[in-house]
Amino acid sequence: MGTGKSSLIATLCRKLAGELELGVVTNDIYTDEDARFLRAEGVLPAARIEAVQTGCCPHTAIRDDISANLLAVEELERTQGPLSVVFIESGGDNLTAAFSPALADTQIFVLDCAGGDDVPRKGGPGVTRADLLVINKVDLAPYVGASVELMLSDARAQRGSREVIALSLRDDGSVESLTAWARAQLVSWRAGTLSPVDPGPPAPHVHDSSV
Repeated sequence: MGTGKSSLIATLCRKLAGELELGVVTNDIYTDEDARFLRAEGVLPAARIEAVQTGCCPHTAIRDDISANLLAVEELERTQGPLSVVFIESGGDNLTAAFSPALADTQIFVLDCAGGDDVPRKGGPGVTRADLLVINKVDLAPYVGASVELMLSDARAQRGSREVIALSLRDDGSVESLTAWARAQLVSWRAGTLSPVDPGPPAPHVHDSSV
């Protein structure tokens, strides 16, 4: 929570709405705060922004029982489509959050630079296996005593060849890097070369023969 996911989606919508048909689905437990923020920003017509209220941990609705999100996407397609891209925002902030590949073709995981420069080395499926890791709000690093260079180094050690972007929404260059990455994902999807990979943790299945 507070990593800047909604602001990141708002920025992508501003950059891409002139060339693509976009929709957004937000997730939260009891409120529609993120959806109302996006509507107030005017990044898309209000009817293209749907809010899912999960009534439980929002991560459950992106991973374990994705039906509420699938229905929201289908409703957007029915009433506003055809859409080129639908952004689905998970509520909350958790290193274990991971989208089901049945719900998301590609996943962006967002960390807040102000949350501590030790977070990337803690790992977790979001950090290690999301398609893109964004270290957000890097303009705040000098004010919170965080090292962006350390975060990038630790992130790359965790992620191998998977991409990492250090982002400030006040910096046009890093915003353009994010936007170019999103465009490239859509190009790959349209070419049939984008294959969703399950970024979730392995689920051990062990039987104790002594029981």
